[in-house]
Amino acid sequence: MIPTLLGILLVSFIIIQFVPGGPVERMIAELQGHGTSATSRFSGGSGGDFGSASLASSTGASSQYRGAQGLDPEFIKELEALYGFDKPAHERFFIMLKNYLTFNLGESYYRDVNVGQLVLEKMPVSISLGLWSTLIIYLISIPLGIKKAVKDGTAFDVWTSAAVFIGYAIPSFMFAILLIVVFAGGRYFDLFPLRGLVSDNWRDLSFFQLALDYMWHMVLPVCAMVISGFASLTLLTKKLLP
Repeated sequence: MIPTLLGILLVSFIIIQFVPGGPVERMIAELQGHGTSATSRFSGGSGGDFGSASLASSTGASSQYRGAQGLDPEFIKELEALYGFDKPAHERFFIMLKNYLTFNLGESYYRDVNVGQLVLEKMPVSISLGLWSTLIIYLISIPLGIKKAVKDGTAFDVWTSAAVFIGYAIPSFMFAILLIVVFAGGRYFDLFPLRGLVSDNWRDLSFFQLALDYMWHMVLPVCAMVISGFASLTLLTKKLLP
C-alpha cells in the first residue's frame, strides 16, 4: 500500500507541477486581464502584498511562463516564491510529503481559504452521497447478483448482464451531466434541483418537509453514483456464489 500511495503522489505531483496552467500561470493570466478573482489577494486598494512590485514592461525579458512577457522578472520571481516554485522539484516533493503527514494541506489556490476547512465544509455532502449510494447499491446488487447466479444462462441472466455491463461502462460524471441536462432544467425537464443538499428556505420547513426536500436534492447525484457502482458489485456477488 505504501509504495502504491507514494507512486500516486509522485505521478500527481509531476502532473500538477509540470503541465501548463499551474498557479503561477493562472496568476499571470489574472494580471493580464483574463480573470478577476485571484488578484484581490495581493492587489487591493493600496497595492496589497505585491503593491510595490512593478508591472511595467521589461524590454527583452523572457520567461518560462506563457503570457509573462511584459511583466517585471522580479515580480515573476516573487510569484514563484509565493507558490513555492523557487525551490527545486525534489525539494517541493518532500515538502509536500511532510505537509501531508502533518495534515497541513495549505491554502486553496482558487478559494483563498484553508484546504482542510474546504474538506470539512464539503464533508456533509460527501458523507450523504456515500451513505445513500452505498445503501442503494447493496440493496440492488446483492439480490440481483443472487438471482443471476440462480438463473445462470437464462434469458434473465443475459439481459441483466447487458444492463450491468452498460452501467459499468458509463462514467458516473458523464451520467451526472446527462441527468442534469435532462432532468435539472439543463434543456428538457426542470424536475430536480441543480445543487445543494436542501432548499434555501429549509429553516422554514417542518421536519417531514425537510426530509422530503433533502431526498429530492439527493435523487440525481445518488443515481449518478449508483449507475456504475451497482454493476461491479452485482458481478462480484454472482461470482462468489457456488
